[in-house]
Amino acid sequence: VQLQASGGGLVQAWGSLRLSCAASGRTLSYYVVGWFRQAPGKERDFVAAISWTGSVTDYADSVKGRFTISRDNAKNTVYLQMNSLKPEDTAVYYCGTVQERYRFYTRTSDYSVWGQGTQVTVSS
Repeated sequence: VQLQASGGGLVQAWGSLRLSCAASGRTLSYYVVGWFRQAPGKERDFVAAISWTGSVTDYADSVKGRFTISRDNAKNTVYLQMNSLKPEDTAVYYCGTVQERYRFYTRTSDYSVWGQGTQVTVSS
């Protein structure tokens, strides 16, 4: 499977962006998909994850109430709606998935398939 992340850009504080993660080569319908982010000089951190049906989601505390993860299995795509953006949200955002069906993971180390990343920059 290949993942393609898109939708990043430059936005002012309190603005919004919607990221997309499109998959090819394999259906995502049976797999958890997560969004992670990596700021310069820092590790890749968990942001949000969504289960294969979309019925279960989880968020990092820092984005709860501001970000919403969703998926459209018919389009083989997962989204991350980001509202009320803050300068500290600036990072490269990656989507990832796993090899095991029907398993829900939030740790970076559990993900083995990654997209190329999309830059999100929030100005103050």
